[in-house]
Amino acid sequence: MFLLMLLALAAVLFFLARRGRIGPPPWIRAAHAPEANARTILAERFARGDISSDEFLERASVLNWTPGVEPMPPHKHKR
Repeated sequence: MFLLMLLALAAVLFFLARRGRIGPPPWIRAAHAPEANARTILAERFARGDISSDEFLERASVLNWTPGVEPMPPHKHKR
């Protein structure tokens, strides 16, 4: 009976993970490309007004990034 309940719990967790309802455990972190971090910093500096639009586009081209074409990853708030 215990094994049946354990198997049912594992099946539920598997299907929830496959549907994207739950993510990996917090101790497993996905490796992000350094370019993604650079894009985030560049976009934040432009949004604050630290750099002009010409400088933003020039630096984005160095990163081989066309802003607005590929979505940026969601920003996680630091707490």
